[in-house]
Amino acid sequence: MARKKIVFVIVEGPSDDTAIGVLLNRLYDKNTVYIKITHGDITTDLNIAPNDIVRAIGDLVKNYAASMHLSQNHFQEVIHLIDMDGAYIPDAAIKNNPAAEEPIYSLKEIQTAKPEKLVLRNQHKRSKLDRISVLKKVWTSIPYHAYYMSSNLDHVLYGKLNSTDEEKEQDAYAFAKMYKDDMDGFLTFISDSDFSRMEGYKESWAFIKSDFHSLERFTNLGICFSKIREERKCKAEQEEINDKSV
Repeated sequence: MARKKIVFVIVEGPSDDTAIGVLLNRLYDKNTVYIKITHGDITTDLNIAPNDIVRAIGDLVKNYAASMHLSQNHFQEVIHLIDMDGAYIPDAAIKNNPAAEEPIYSLKEIQTAKPEKLVLRNQHKRSKLDRISVLKKVWTSIPYHAYYMSSNLDHVLYGKLNSTDEEKEQDAYAFAKMYKDDMDGFLTFISDSDFSRMEGYKESWAFIKSDFHSLERFTNLGICFSKIREERKCKAEQEEINDKSV
């Protein structure tokens, strides 16, 4: 039997992995695909320059490949799941609040005790996102796509902003438990909700970069699963036909 192809998934933190890791493993055919999830918020890491972001993504894949004695041919694709964090809002929407030890997000502004630092972070992040939102391949030949959660994963999946780390983990477990045996329900949620941007990959990125959308509740992750969803639909229809013919 041919070796399984690797779908290499980059998420920002452990709770993101908790929320969607089990779902990805159930969505993809376990007989042909191995899901590898790694953590790293490289779009907000000021130690990685915007000009180096493509190399940094490629290095994540190459370092894993080297540790497992793999080559490019062993990878099916790279999926990068990104929190938007309000990166594209006007600088004027970043408000000074000396009491805000951590940034406080709303649909129209971000409050922070260090507005100059947050303005710099957003400028830095925008430059990186502008590069990777049009990136098609990493490490020379591996297909790459970036999908966003706005303003972050908790906002999209649970409708919550400004969750604590404990709340993030609790909500992630609850979400995974809700959908782990209901893949069609998850695909409907992520693809057909009022926050789902399914108009096309390029178009979805143009949308999230405009106005205050990078603070508002939107995701284009459903595009990632379009082919899988269609295959599941066709399989279900064929099974229904077979049942009727028995």
